[in-house]
Amino acid sequence: MSSYAPPVQRLVTELSKLPGVGTRTAQRLAFHVLRASDEDAFALADALREVKERIGLCEICYNLTDEARCRICQDTRRDHGLICVVEEPGDVIPMERTHEYSGVYHVLGGALSPIDGIDPEDLKIAELYARVRLVTQPVREIVLATNPTTTGEATALHIAHELRERAPELTVTRLASGLPVGSDLEYADEVTLGKAFAGRRSL
Repeated sequence: MSSYAPPVQRLVTELSKLPGVGTRTAQRLAFHVLRASDEDAFALADALREVKERIGLCEICYNLTDEARCRICQDTRRDHGLICVVEEPGDVIPMERTHEYSGVYHVLGGALSPIDGIDPEDLKIAELYARVRLVTQPVREIVLATNPTTTGEATALHIAHELRERAPELTVTRLASGLPVGSDLEYADEVTLGKAFAGRRSL
């Protein structure tokens, strides 16, 4: 039996489902919410509800957006002939912080992992090939910026092979060394990412 009232225990249980949040951290967060003013607590609840109700995927690049198209895809100043392919929406943020990239993005929604049952059709790979074929928006280079992990490398190699078959005239590059193997883009600093981007290589 829990020593907390059921509403408190429910809050602790829900908070403990967040990544990196154990039971003790969930308890601290729950008590922080209880100590907060009604205004602050309800603002948090409203923000959670709003993000679930309003945020979806961009119809072009599959980044997070509250409109049909994300702000990057809508920006006419961006180079739409240059597409950077990343695994998750969170990977776009560190790439933007480098200030080394002025193209657009394509978010796969994960990486290939047959062991986990994630195959090409489970990701936005076919949609990437469709973007490459668009006559109205010619693409000249694809930058594969999947994470430097086993699954990320496998995904990059798979896409590079398919693109060579489908569009041999297209330049396909991969982020250069500088990113530590086995880590995720979201944990890389701006300098490391910037140098890796500037030194990307062909596959």
